Amino acid sequence: MKHYKIALTIAGSDPSGGAGIQADLKTFSACGCYGATVIVAVVDENTIGVTDVHPIPVPFVSGQIKSVLDDIGADAIKIGMLHSSELILAVKDTLSRYSIKNIVLDPVMVATSGDKLLQDEAIETLKSELIPFVRVITPNIPEAEILLGKKIRSQEELPKVIKDLSFGNRVSVLLKAGHLTGDKLTDVFYNAETNEIIELSSQRIHTKNTHGTGCTFSSAVAAFLARGLSLTGAVKHAKDYINKAITAGAGYEIGKGHGPVHHFFDFWE
Repeated sequence: MKHYKIALTIAGSDPSGGAGIQADLKTFSACGCYGATVIVAVVDENTIGVTDVHPIPVPFVSGQIKSVLDDIGADAIKIGMLHSSELILAVKDTLSRYSIKNIVLDPVMVATSGDKLLQDEAIETLKSELIPFVRVITPNIPEAEILLGKKIRSQEELPKVIKDLSFGNRVSVLLKAGHLTGDKLTDVFYNAETNEIIELSSQRIHTKNTHGTGCTFSSAVAAFLARGLSLTGAVKHAKDYINKAITAGAGYEIGKGHGPVHHFFDFWE
């Protein structure tokens, strides 16, 4: 019998379908993986903003993780929004019982709309407990600023910033530069396993349809890791995928705010 490559997402749910669990599942499917989910919160949001967040009880989250991993397993795991210290610790403790190397953490703290998604006390727990535990983190500029406690003002700072974010060169870092200005967009990737810094450049795509881009990018990295690519190879393939998804989605209008990317650009228009 054949076997799927399996990617698991641990994140919140977005009813508008552009971010969170919904974006992760679409990305896994588009990138050739079977997607499984652990829902940590039900978020009341749309393309305009976040209205409310309803957390799932922490023991129930741990139970979902065990149910999936004890039965079907996972070749890679993507972790998204974890809103509290208790949840962060529970997710780490549960995952530590399994030998899964490919864990991608998207340290979601602020939504595209600007709404805050992470409790203040959880930031230190994320830094001290979960980040050193994973293989790669994928912050954007505002998230990197929160993690470092300082402003990032230019592209030239990024090579030093990613080394500072690597927690003593233990964790690989994909720093997304979309919040910087300019028509050229250069994300920077530090591979802690090879001690390489790689620039991933592209032309900025001028569109308001950026809802869920962070979720999608990190999920694509997880999907390509699940398929057996090297860490650098997975990041490069994910960068190509998100660029094409943003480009294809720019011509559509969904909702009154920030619309989604087109996850299935390779399959339908």
